[in-house]
Amino acid sequence: RKLGNGPMKTKRHNVFISHSSKNSEEVKALKERLLAMGHEVRNSSIEKEDYRDYKVKDETIERDLREGIQWAGTCILLIGKDTLKSDWVKYEIEYACKKGKPVVGIFVHGLAEKIEIPDEIKKSILTLIGWNSIGKLGDILDGKIPPIENPDGSPAKPFFTMKPIRC
Repeated sequence: RKLGNGPMKTKRHNVFISHSSKNSEEVKALKERLLAMGHEVRNSSIEKEDYRDYKVKDETIERDLREGIQWAGTCILLIGKDTLKSDWVKYEIEYACKKGKPVVGIFVHGLAEKIEIPDEIKKSILTLIGWNSIGKLGDILDGKIPPIENPDGSPAKPFFTMKPIRC
């Protein structure tokens, strides 16, 4: 996306990256890879370095998460080994869905084993891609939706069956 011999033109995207604190390095790597592809990602989620040293009330965390999700245009669910066990991640995805935010799932790098995605999360995911398919994420943020993938990037069966509607 270079313009002549000048610098690369970047597109800005406001996102909320739902993730486990164990995947902080993957969040950083995701943002760096997107920037290298010309997509500047402004993430409104709480990252590990933002954590406070003292216990914060659940109501405060919920408020901060709601504000971050409302600000974002897209919610990215970074799926690691323990991500879907987190009550906060479930809360984030449920709230994003309630607010009509598209949710894009990305399996973290090296996730060879299959992860069972709970039905309440499946119904919220617009599409799901493997870590090696991050190149598709820029297109997704631009509104193009690729087919659902397995953690290794191979095509996966859709989570749901679409039924034709007669108008």
